[in-house]
Amino acid sequence: MKELVEAFQIFLKYDNPDYPTNCEHDIMRVYLNIAYDTIEQDDIKKLADLSFSYDDDFGCFYSYKYGSN
Repeated sequence: MKELVEAFQIFLKYDNPDYPTNCEHDIMRVYLNIAYDTIEQDDIKKLADLSFSYDDDFGCFYSYKYGSN
């Protein structure tokens, strides 16, 4: 849980949407209302270390680690 909170603290630096997540088919998606290229590279690397990747097709970050079971 600590890693998930750490990832959300990074997301919060960039946006605070009312409904940021969606979980389905074992994937957690996090939607931010900003352009991907405005996110600092250090934060992108840290998010990757925390099991979040960016999906260009959906325009969001996603993780299989925190998805539904």
